[in-house]
This record gives sequence, structure tokens and C-alpha cells, in this order.
Amino acid sequence: MPLISSGTKADRVASVIKKELRQIMRDKRSLGILFFIPLFMLVMFGYALNFDVKHTSLAVVDLDLSRESRHLISEFSHSEYFTVKHLPSAVKELDHLLGSEKVRAAIVIPRGYAADLAQGRSPTVQVILDGVNANAANTIQGYLNAFFLNYSYQLTIKVARRLGVAAINQPIDYRPRIWFNPELKSAKFLIPGLIGFILMVVGVISTSLSIVKEKERGTMEQILVSPINPLELIMGKTIPYIAISLLSTAIILVVGYVLFDVYVMGSLLLLFLTTFIFLLGALGMGLLISSISETQQLAFLVAVISTILPSFLLSGFVFSIRNMPEAIQLITYAVPTRYYLVALRGIILKGAGFGAIWDQLLFLMGFATVMLLVSAIRIKRSGL
Repeated sequence: MPLISSGTKADRVASVIKKELRQIMRDKRSLGILFFIPLFMLVMFGYALNFDVKHTSLAVVDLDLSRESRHLISEFSHSEYFTVKHLPSAVKELDHLLGSEKVRAAIVIPRGYAADLAQGRSPTVQVILDGVNANAANTIQGYLNAFFLNYSYQLTIKVARRLGVAAINQPIDYRPRIWFNPELKSAKFLIPGLIGFILMVVGVISTSLSIVKEKERGTMEQILVSPINPLELIMGKTIPYIAISLLSTAIILVVGYVLFDVYVMGSLLLLFLTTFIFLLGALGMGLLISSISETQQLAFLVAVISTILPSFLLSGFVFSIRNMPEAIQLITYAVPTRYYLVALRGIILKGAGFGAIWDQLLFLMGFATVMLLVSAIRIKRSGL
């Protein structure tokens, strides 16, 4: 019985699709790659990659031991961003606390703190930060600056009232308003990035093993003598993975909403259209890798190297492209996941429409066209 139907083009493509689906259902590894790994990566990265800095552990050395210094410590304790973990009696104890990472920052309230406030002088409060994690230290420093700015303003109001001054107006009434992610939750930034990262890695790896399996099982020769052309073979090989990947995307969106409160602000139709175009390129890339590899091990290795590192490091998934050296920024223009993430974050977080992401879609369409054409040429040269 022939592997591929000799009927119409639709019949031949349908034969490849059915054959591919049967292989996927029989292969537990393929099912794991397509369904289990995306959900596992979503949950793992969603909880592990968290850049939110809240309840920062503090050590406060109170050398003044006054009512005013205790009030300052109390204000730290009532802040959602800080937790006073230790109250050492001497500054020398901070070396151990910071060195052993029991606290991430330390505050030293000097002697004469209350007296300086009473006499209208500005006491110097020392702030010591653990700078090993530079990003976290910068964030904590920003929170501390905002805390002391607000606390100083409240003290100024109290002094003004004590002196009988009716009111003190700030020179600038600063009222920030944050759009798209008001709570500044890192999960809302990371989850769309995770979708792109997962689809690129899983899509390329799963399809990169497709043709290689045929070679190792000896069924490639039967396909070579069947009345199917490279385009039909590519369609039959990619359609099952596109359908499964789109289903995985829907599942990831639901899980992202349930676990991380990330919901789609824009059009679901545009989101899935963008994902479809991105998947065409990713699966085309996987087929190209599969066509040039002789073993599943080699195909898997090439797929991992060509997707995980670029998609994780150079796409803007975790690290801001703007902060990279200019030479590296130029390299990121060749990473398709970069364009998909810009479009995806725009749709999910900002409710962006086609007019805002058309340039990203244009590149993704170009990438998909190149990958599919090169794959078809490579498969044809292999004998089809």
C-alpha cells in the first residue's frame, strides 16, 4: 500500500497530514515536546523569571534610639516594598548580614537624628545596598529614593504646621500614570515573550525531526518515488504542527490568564494571524534543518543551538535590546522572534491593531517565505 495517495493535490497533502498525525500520536516524545514542554516552560519561567522587587529585606541600625528614629523604622515596616528583618545594634554587623545575603539593603540612622530634625537641620541617613545583582540594586535604590522623598515631604508638612504655616505647595505636582501595565508586574511583560520563545523552540525542534525520522525508518525512499512534489510535502509536514502549535498558543493564553492574570487587550484574530505567519517561518526553518541532517541527534542539536540562544538572549524576551551594544543590536535584526514579540506584546498588552504592527508582520512574512522556499529547494535537490 503506498504511503502517499496518487490522487489530486489535496489528496496527496491529506495523506501526508494523516501520516504525520499518526506518527505524532504514536511518538510520546513528540507529544511531550508539543504539549507538555510548552506548559512546563510557561509555569517554570512564569514563576522563576520574576523581576518584581517587593518586600525587600532590610537591616536598620538605629544609633539614635529616639521616637523619631523608631517612627522612620515603622514607616519602612508598613511599606509593601520593604521588610525590616534585622535591627543590629552596631554598623559592623552589617558586613555579615549583607555578605550572607540575609538582607539586600541596610539603613543607618545616625546619632543626633531627632535633634537635627528638631533644630531644622537635615540629618544624613546612610543607605547601603548589595550591588551584586545590579538590576535589583538599581530598582531598590529607586524605591528608597521615592520613599525618602515622600517621607521628607511629610516631615516638612509637620514642621510647617508646628510653625503655624497654613500650607506648603510642591513646586511641581507630580502625578504619574502608567499605561498598559499599571501594577508593573513583570509577568505581563514576560508571558507574551514566553509564547514567542516557546513557539520558536518547540516549533523548530519538532519539525526538525520530521524528515530525519523518515530517513532513519527507511520510508524516505518510498516518499521519493511517490507522485508528490516538495511544496505538497512541506504543506503536509507543516499543517499538523501549525494546528497543534495554534492549539498550544490558545492553552498558554488561558493558563497565562488563570495563573498570571495576563489577558489579551487586542484582537484575538490578529494575534492568531500573527502567530500563524510566525509559525510558518519557524516550521520552515525546522524542515530545512531536518533536510540537511542525517540523524535525529544532529537535527535536535542544530535546532536547539539555532533557536534557544537567539530567542532567549537577542529577541528582547528578557533583556532589553536598547541596552545592548550597537553591534549586538544589529545582530538582533536577524532574529525573527524579536519581531514576533514586538507584535505580540503590542496586541496582548496595548491592544494594538494592524496599523501598529504591520512592519513586524512584513518581516515575519519575508522570513516565512525565505525559509519555506529554501526548504523546498533543498528537499527537491534531495531527489523529489
